[in-house]
Amino acid sequence: MKNTISICLLFFITIVNAQPTLLSWNISNLGKSKSNSEIAFMAATIRDYDIIAIQEVVAGNGGAQAVARLADELNRKGSKWDYTISDPTSGSPNKSERYAFIWKTSKVKIIGKAWLEKKYHLEIEREPYLCTFEYGKKQFTVVNFHAIPKKSQPETEIKYFKYLPADYPKLNLIFVGDFNCPQSHSVFNPLKQMGYKSVLVGQKTSLKTACTVTECLASEYDNIFYNSSKVNIVQSGVLHFYTNFDSLKEARLISDHIPIWFQFSLAK
Repeated sequence: MKNTISICLLFFITIVNAQPTLLSWNISNLGKSKSNSEIAFMAATIRDYDIIAIQEVVAGNGGAQAVARLADELNRKGSKWDYTISDPTSGSPNKSERYAFIWKTSKVKIIGKAWLEKKYHLEIEREPYLCTFEYGKKQFTVVNFHAIPKKSQPETEIKYFKYLPADYPKLNLIFVGDFNCPQSHSVFNPLKQMGYKSVLVGQKTSLKTACTVTECLASEYDNIFYNSSKVNIVQSGVLHFYTNFDSLKEARLISDHIPIWFQFSLAK
C-alpha cells in the first residue's frame, strides 16, 4: 500500500511540475542603465519559470539590448530561451515603452508573431503586446500591459479590455501586467462577468520607498486575469526579491515592483 501511495504521489508531482508557469514583472526602466550584476540577479530570480512577460522596457537607451542580455544570461543557466520585443508603444513620446516576452523553448512554442494591439491605440497610452503560445497542442495568448499611473486614472484605459475577447473570439486570452489599479476596481467587472478571475486578491505588489515596521509593499497593482472556463490555476504567488538586499533603495535599482506568477493547466 505504501508503494502504491508513493507512486501516486510521484505521478501527481510530475503532472503538477509539467504544467507551464507564467511570470509577469514590471522591471523598472529596463535599459542600458542595468548593470551586468543586476541582469544576472534578474535571471537568477526568474529562471525557474517558463514564460516571462516584462513591462517597462525602455523604448530607447538600450532597452532591446537589455532584454537580449537578460535572455543571454538565462541561456547560461541550463535551459534554452528565446524572446520577442515589441516596437515602442505609439502614445506620447515621453511615455513610450517596449514590452518583452522570454520563454523556454523546451516548454512552450510561439505561434506566429507577437503584436501590439493597435485597435485602441488612441485610447490606450501604451497599447498591450499580445503573444500566442502553444503547450501540449493547446494555445493561449498573453496580453502584456502597463497602464498609465494611478493619478492619471488607468481605468480609462482598462475599460477597453472588455472588448478584446470579442475582438479575438478564437483566442484564449490571459491578461497580465501592471494595471496601476486593484482587481477590486469596478472597471474589471465586465471581464469578471465573462468568467475572468484574478490570480491575486488583496496582494500588494509595488515597493514602498522604505519599509515600515511590518510592511515593505505599497499597492495592489500587478495581476493576472484568466478565463476560468479555459484555464485552471495549479498554484500562484509572488517573489519578494527585495529581501535579498539590505535596503529597499538597493532593491529598487532592480525594480519598484515584485514579480507575480501562476502555474496553470489548459481546459480547452
